[in-house]
Amino acid sequence: MAKVIMVQGTMSNSGKSFLAAGLCRIFYQDGYRVAPFKSQNMALNSYITEEGLEMGRAQVMQAEAAGIRPKVCMNPILLKPTSDMGSQVIVNGRVVGNMAAKDYFKYKTTLIPEIKKAFHELEKDADIIVIEGAGSPAEINLKENDIVNMGMAAMVNAPVLLVGDIDRGGVFAQLLGTLMLLEPDEKDRIKGLIINKFRGDKSILDPGIAMLEERGQVPVAGVIPYMDLALEDEDSLTDRFLKKDEGLIDLVVIRYPRISNFTDFSIFEQMSEVSVRYVTSVAELHHPDMIFLPGSKNTMADLKWMRQNGLEAEVKKLSKQIPVFGICGGYQMLGAVIHDPDAVEEGGMLRGMELLPIKTVLQKQKKRCQITGSLAEVNGIFSELSGLPFQGYEIHMGSTTTQQADALENIITDGSNVYGSYIHGLFDRAAVAEAIIRVLAQKKGIRVENGIFEDYQTFKEKQYDKLADTLREYLDMEQIYGMLKEADIRRID
Repeated sequence: MAKVIMVQGTMSNSGKSFLAAGLCRIFYQDGYRVAPFKSQNMALNSYITEEGLEMGRAQVMQAEAAGIRPKVCMNPILLKPTSDMGSQVIVNGRVVGNMAAKDYFKYKTTLIPEIKKAFHELEKDADIIVIEGAGSPAEINLKENDIVNMGMAAMVNAPVLLVGDIDRGGVFAQLLGTLMLLEPDEKDRIKGLIINKFRGDKSILDPGIAMLEERGQVPVAGVIPYMDLALEDEDSLTDRFLKKDEGLIDLVVIRYPRISNFTDFSIFEQMSEVSVRYVTSVAELHHPDMIFLPGSKNTMADLKWMRQNGLEAEVKKLSKQIPVFGICGGYQMLGAVIHDPDAVEEGGMLRGMELLPIKTVLQKQKKRCQITGSLAEVNGIFSELSGLPFQGYEIHMGSTTTQQADALENIITDGSNVYGSYIHGLFDRAAVAEAIIRVLAQKKGIRVENGIFEDYQTFKEKQYDKLADTLREYLDMEQIYGMLKEADIRRID
């Protein structure tokens, strides 16, 4: 039975995922067998395990930091929003169905046995389990029958680190307010406070920290500086969406309302002369060198959104001049038509963008698999991609047909500028990403000097080490190890 420690936050995007990943890396570096865990994750960025099961990407990142392969028991419940009022519910990697928020609120307690079972599975091989919470433990409307914050901490008797984001302002109110709204037994579980994303001279904070510890009666375990890390995040509040600077090669990703798996394009951020911008309007497009249509949790609704705000017409116009590449839902949008006979999304039939010779029929059964191989022959501007090795995964609820049926597992093209594929992670091999940038640079008549130089996984390993080094410097690791020593080791029923 493993020792446990839990990271909770004062709000979404306070830094819980990265902090948990950094602790996983530190414990791994210190020789412990460590595993991440999050009982319930709400995210549109997901991953397919070797067994063909679906889980949130945050726990995949944390597993990588811990030096182990991702397993679905690290994230037994995944909620993928399909609308403002409902989500697709995935339990142990498989779709249960779509539920309205109020229906899931009643249903979630029936999943406690699945949470316990998943946690027990992790315990078999772990010395330490780092648990991540969700949102805030002080969300009054969600506290009843909680299974992801204090409810989870109580389930395994975990000491809790509470992290607040100073970059968004009001961090002392965040931390103290959260403590005040907790029940006495819940507050007793908080063993340390962490101020995250600080910029400047820490001594300026000293009076505030003294007041925080006096009023909160919980010690501050560290003040972590703002870190410029190129690690995958999955939150819709990600800082990636805020980047507006344009590089020598400017890549644009259409950020529709239900964007998913935007981590597909993270590798391009390694190149200092390449920009990756997420846009929501025609006015933001400017003059990109390439446009990506990413995955979507509701392909039909997001295509309608593009149609209504003018982005579809502009992308179709630009496709005659620059490459357009769709992945998964974006790939389906590029086709002639999307049929939804079983009302998986919107129901009925929707005309596609008519840029690729494909037709898609949405189906209730989700395809989930990892895929490895070499790209088939690729025509058009990206012919250099032909034969390059790739490794990725498919996750979609549609069957797509085309006259080029033998190429469905690779890349479909119109033979010129428009491309599509179901493969997430297609660009993660350095050779694939660099070939795309090299072609775009040649087309533009320029040279890009700073390449990627290494595969994305190798790059990420260095980022995990950088994260761990920073946390070791600014966290009181002796205090944190003390929390582990004091934690009960007990089996949950």
